[in-house]
Amino acid sequence: MFSRHYRKVKAIFGLTDVFFLTLAFFAAYQTRLRMHFESFHEIFFINLPIAAVLLLVSVLSWVAIGYWFNIYEKLDSAHPSVVLRDTFRQCVLGSICVVVAEYGLRLDLSRPFVILFALYAWVLLCLFRLNAARFVGAMRREFGTAHYVMVVGSTERARHLGEALEQSSDYGIRLMGFLDEAPGEIQLSKTYQQYALSSLRDLLRGQVIDEIIFAVDSGKLSEMEEVFLLCDEEGVRTRVVVDFFPHVNSQVYLDRLGTTPLLTFSAAPHDEIRLLLKRALDVLLAVASLVLLLPFMLLIALLIRLTSPGPAIFRQERCGLNGRRFTFYKFRSMCDNAEELKASVMHMNQKSTAFKISDDPRLTGLGRVLRKFSIDEWPQLWNVLRGDMSLVGPRPAVPEEVEVYQQWQRRRLRMRPGLTCLWAVSGRDTLDFDTWMKLDMQYIDTWSLALDWKIILRTIPRVLTGRGAS
Repeated sequence: MFSRHYRKVKAIFGLTDVFFLTLAFFAAYQTRLRMHFESFHEIFFINLPIAAVLLLVSVLSWVAIGYWFNIYEKLDSAHPSVVLRDTFRQCVLGSICVVVAEYGLRLDLSRPFVILFALYAWVLLCLFRLNAARFVGAMRREFGTAHYVMVVGSTERARHLGEALEQSSDYGIRLMGFLDEAPGEIQLSKTYQQYALSSLRDLLRGQVIDEIIFAVDSGKLSEMEEVFLLCDEEGVRTRVVVDFFPHVNSQVYLDRLGTTPLLTFSAAPHDEIRLLLKRALDVLLAVASLVLLLPFMLLIALLIRLTSPGPAIFRQERCGLNGRRFTFYKFRSMCDNAEELKASVMHMNQKSTAFKISDDPRLTGLGRVLRKFSIDEWPQLWNVLRGDMSLVGPRPAVPEEVEVYQQWQRRRLRMRPGLTCLWAVSGRDTLDFDTWMKLDMQYIDTWSLALDWKIILRTIPRVLTGRGAS
């Protein structure tokens, strides 16, 4: 299905959540109201304004969690076990939000009511979601309008597109046929008529055609200016398949500079709103962490100065977003002349490209402890606050490493470097360099705010236990 069409389906699932949550809320209220067991002898009552606020918090929380964890993505085709698991997680997290709201509003809410609400919500949502495919299908049959599409082209690319349109028939999409220079037939799951492009004007006037998709070679697009103009005059939506561009990892979208349309390929996250939220989270948590850790950081700096000669803070040039150079800060964990001694220990390096030694002889006694529990990384919170780094992202590399990157590895520079990353919670120093790079690419390709939170939460126990550090 077209991604824009699927947004409508996701919105429908969000609205059904609102309906079933409202139903579960009142069912839980009525059930709790009628409980007369000895342990529930106290009078249970929620006045209307408070009930409205709690219901609003519940609805907003549940739907936000559904979108955050992509629960509404292809809900009508998910495996039942996935539906049950995701709905359970959504109800647990939603209930926690209700409890937090209770404390925030200083209410004395009945615990049985909250439990009943979560239970009823889970049951009702599961019953609906396990039958969502049937529901959505019935809605489309009874209230939906078929969407008629034609494809320009008869190449293998056009045939693959036709097959994809056939597979979207359950979503109301109907493939009407093909257009090319000469008439003929194209055989897919059934036989489709291939019309001559010269007959398009008559086809638009004689048939219902909602849109036309051009799946032709890039060289032929300029020859079809008249066809595009005809579609524009008729008000028919047109799309152009752009898979002839070799952008394997890129997301494609249309942007504008003034009145000039720009077809844009982006091989890294480009959603400015979500990136702004990521930056706001970085600033908020960096400020809070610096305030909380400042006394300990001063103590660590003093211990470093007392236990070994040299500055407490180690400064180094690193590569940031798109190769920007910045000054990187760490607590010094090695002897003061560690950089000069690097050549003498180069033979001990255990990684390709990156320089890493599991038991580096240049480490100080205190430095080993700082490294094991990642305490030496704390000053990078200042880099996060300045915007050089993020809380989560590929670890910043030294310029010497970047210069010898393979071509495919350079894409990791297209994301702001971070304090922690995907490979840091998947094995840390026990992984080889290529695995580091592949996990960084996986992070860039699948990035979301929810993924950042997962990595942050998984980082905490690893840091506290020192697992995987060397």
